[in-house]
Amino acid sequence: MSRPLGIAVIGTGKMGADHVRRIDETVNGACVVAVADLDAERVKDLASRIEGCTAHTDPVAAMAAPGVDAVLIASPGPAHEGALLEAFARDLPVLCEKPLTPDSAGALRVLEAEQRLGHRRVQVGFMRRYDAEYLRLKSLLDSGEFGRPLFLHCRHRNASSPSFFTTRMLINDSVVHEVDAARWLLGQEITAVSVLRPTPSSAAPEGLQDPQLVLLETSGGAIVDVEIFVNCGFGYQVQCEAVCEEGSARIGDGHEMVTQAAGRWGGEIPQDYVVRFADAYDRQVQRWVEAIRLGRVEGPSSWDGYAAAAVCEAGVRAQETGVRTTVELIGKPALYR
Repeated sequence: MSRPLGIAVIGTGKMGADHVRRIDETVNGACVVAVADLDAERVKDLASRIEGCTAHTDPVAAMAAPGVDAVLIASPGPAHEGALLEAFARDLPVLCEKPLTPDSAGALRVLEAEQRLGHRRVQVGFMRRYDAEYLRLKSLLDSGEFGRPLFLHCRHRNASSPSFFTTRMLINDSVVHEVDAARWLLGQEITAVSVLRPTPSSAAPEGLQDPQLVLLETSGGAIVDVEIFVNCGFGYQVQCEAVCEEGSARIGDGHEMVTQAAGRWGGEIPQDYVVRFADAYDRQVQRWVEAIRLGRVEGPSSWDGYAAAAVCEAGVRAQETGVRTTVELIGKPALYR
C-alpha cells in the first residue's frame, strides 16, 4: 500500500480522542478519515481539525466512508460486539480497546465470527504488551535466566475513581490489565481467582469496596497477586515484580528522573494511564498500522480478549461470594494457536 492507511475511529471520548490525536500527529503511514460518536457536536468538532476527515453519529456509516481501510474501536464496551461484527462483514482489520466484549458469551460470538472469516482481523488494545518496561520483563522471563517464575506481585493504583465507578469495575476495568499481562508474561492461562476485601479506605466513595487483593492461580503453578486501589490519592501507579527460582525483577518504580532540592528528593508520579502509558499506546498503534500495511494482524488476539473476559467473570463471582472461583475456558481454536 503506497498511500496512508485510512482509519475510522469509533468512539471519541478520552481514549478515542487521544487515538485520533496520536494517528494524526505521531503515527507514520496512517491517517484518520472518519470518526464516529453519539455526541454529534463533539465528533463534528474533532473531524473539523483533520483535513479530509468525515464526522458520523453511526459507526456503520463511518466504516462505509470513502478511504477506510481499518477501524479503531474506542467506544464503551457494550457497543464493541456490534462494531466488530460490522467490521468483519467488511473484512476490515480492527484495533479494539479493551474489553473485547464485556462478557465471555459475547467474546465467544466474536471468536466464532472471526473464525468464519478464516483469518485474524482483531488486535485487542492491551497496551502494556507494548510498554518498554513490560517488554524488558517479558524478555527476561522468556530467557529463563532466573529460572521458573513463582510469583508476580502487582500493584494497580489510581489517584481517584470517577463517580460512575462500581466495585465490579475494579475487576472488569482495572485488574483486567493485570490479567492479560500475567497471561502474556508467564505464557500460562489463569485457572482460578480469589478476592480478599479489607475494610474500605476512608477515601473510597460510599458503596465502593476499595481497595481489594486479587489472587490469580495459573496453569503453570505460578501465583499472581494484584493490589487494586483506585482511590489511593497520590497518582497513577502500576508495578509488577516477578519472583523466580533464581532471582527477581521489578518494573514500574518510575525512577527515570529523581530530583533533589530544598532538602528533599523525589520524582513525579503520573496522574493517569494516558500519561503513564503514552509511549506504549504510540508503539501499539504504530505496530498495528505497520502490520496491516504488510497484510497481517498481530498482537493480542480475540482469544486473549475472550480469556480476559472469562477470568474477569470468575473474578467478579469471587468478589461477590468470597469463594475461590475456577475459570472455565473453551479449547483454544487453531486460528489463535
